[in-house]
Amino acid sequence: MSQTKTAKAFAPAGISSFFEICDTIDGKPIIDLERVGARGGGFGLQKGVLTQVTVQEAKSSGITVFINGKRAPEAETTRTVVEALLSKLDKSYVVIVDHKVEVPISAGFGTSAGGALTTALALKEALDLPLTYNQIGKIAHVAEVQCKTGLGTVGPLMLGGCVLTLEPGAPGISVIDRLPLSPDYVIVAGVFGPTPTKQILSSAEKRLEVNRYGRKTLEAILDEPSVENFLARCLEFAEKTGFMTPSLRQLVKLAEKAGAVGSAQNMVGKAVHSLVLEENANQVAEAFKQVLLPEKVIVSKVDFQGARLVGHEKI
Repeated sequence: MSQTKTAKAFAPAGISSFFEICDTIDGKPIIDLERVGARGGGFGLQKGVLTQVTVQEAKSSGITVFINGKRAPEAETTRTVVEALLSKLDKSYVVIVDHKVEVPISAGFGTSAGGALTTALALKEALDLPLTYNQIGKIAHVAEVQCKTGLGTVGPLMLGGCVLTLEPGAPGISVIDRLPLSPDYVIVAGVFGPTPTKQILSSAEKRLEVNRYGRKTLEAILDEPSVENFLARCLEFAEKTGFMTPSLRQLVKLAEKAGAVGSAQNMVGKAVHSLVLEENANQVAEAFKQVLLPEKVIVSKVDFQGARLVGHEKI
């Protein structure tokens, strides 16, 4: 019996506050998926995706994915990452991927990118593959684009903080900057429900709106690069693109009254995230609980480390 190897990796949840879809040049689709991506910005959270990968040599390859203890045949992006890495080997392996996701899925927290990236990192470790951090990121990025679960979340998750993606593409191709942020801020998010990313990425009308305002939002943020201006411009983006709803507007008002620095909408999700000084976090969370169930309110510090391998102890 060949030996079993395991490895673990963690990725922050990635909230996107605004974006611009970058998958065409002069109206023609970009064929190279490493060049497809998004401009945009958002936050990495200390709550995220913890993944354990278990591998064993076998006669034929097999992949099983679990999300929070349940089999997840729908986890297409994770499966695509595993297949891409196994294709680099001349042996076959049975691979078990176990994701623990600490934030809501399909609500604009970048969980598919987090799942893809942690799978790639942990599998690289378990199989002892000679790959750099960016090479691993490229595999996760391409899987996300291919499966239409996201466009440009992988790169920011490798960095953490308050991220600005200035030029699109996979890690190593994209150009990413950050707004300096002190560690005594907390993100408080309120979630109404899921929004499948695929729907947004395939609506021509929505894409036009997003791209019209996405670039303007980035320019307005770079003109005055502060977190206050970042959140104000992102909120404007949500309004102008028509993503904002009355119930989300209510959360923004509640957060403002409770002392948040600013708020924006999760892209793409029926959720709002507010940047709050740690001492006000409880007030904002309680304000959100006036309209949401407690489990729909997420409080997390900002992650400044990005995706990484972790020891076998819990993090």
